[in-house]
Amino acid sequence: MQIGPYTLKNKLIVAPMAGVTDRPFRQLCKRMGAGMAVSEMVSSNSLLWGSEKTRRRASHDGEVAPISVQIAGADPKMMADAARYNADQGAQIIDINMGCPAKKICNVMAGSALLQNETLVGRILDAVIHAIAIPVTLKIRTGWDVQHKNAVTVARIAENAGIQALAIHGRTRACAYRGEAEYDTIAEVKTSIKIPVIANGDITTPAKAKQVMEYTHADAVMIGRAAQGRPWIFREIEHYFKTGEYLPPPEVTEIHSVLINHLHDLYNFYGEYSGVRIARKHISWYTKGLIGSAAFRHTMNQLQTTDEQLAATNTFFYQLADYGQRLSYIEDEVVMAV
Repeated sequence: MQIGPYTLKNKLIVAPMAGVTDRPFRQLCKRMGAGMAVSEMVSSNSLLWGSEKTRRRASHDGEVAPISVQIAGADPKMMADAARYNADQGAQIIDINMGCPAKKICNVMAGSALLQNETLVGRILDAVIHAIAIPVTLKIRTGWDVQHKNAVTVARIAENAGIQALAIHGRTRACAYRGEAEYDTIAEVKTSIKIPVIANGDITTPAKAKQVMEYTHADAVMIGRAAQGRPWIFREIEHYFKTGEYLPPPEVTEIHSVLINHLHDLYNFYGEYSGVRIARKHISWYTKGLIGSAAFRHTMNQLQTTDEQLAATNTFFYQLADYGQRLSYIEDEVVMAV
């Protein structure tokens, strides 16, 4: 798949997720097989650019290209300024957020709220594309609600503006993350435009990824929540695409190793105080479904230092290793086989 001058190594992209797709997570997913990872969204409000949070989100040191940074906002000029700022900080692709369903984003008419105003959509896209010399992509939902699905119209606006790839989550803003994603709208968009289309929503297994690709004829798939605590999903999907077979699931010893390395990256990136707190959710995701994990997570949430967190994690996994466990996947559920 091609985005501007960048040829992705495969058709697998990490979805932008607020509070998740920081630099350590993006780098990990790329090592595990993702062809591209989009950053968590950066506000277009220039007053926030000097904040520690924004500086971290604009940090791409050592990250494998292409570096895609998502920006969010509702004012064309501010979005153009944000695009220039992030391009100057090392972004190689700018992604525009018109898909976030969060109330705090939609209440300021950003994210998926923009789908209600197609004229403003066009103005924002034009402003950003003309502000920078690097590729611009767009992420949307199927519409504002089920009565107002306008993804095809927005897709045509995007193509005419010069957007170079379009990602679509198969839900409306009103759906948030409830119910099941639908792919008919994504398939319809694919037949309506010529730029690459990326399918997103409820892609949780290699078989589901292939099914969605074949049904929608999308150029790539975007994986979000299914990669939380399971970054190896990218190598599993890539192997399935190539062979039609599942890779053996990771053994507990590998999960342990991946998690420990991830924790060290988080501590180095955020420092001890924030690193420990941010690590808690990742530890919870990695250990979901493992024997004794509920009690372990409860204990983990009480620990305050990196040393305590690492020691508790090591103890938990050393105990599990005695069982010789391996993850098994049954449809969309993850269970433990002993």
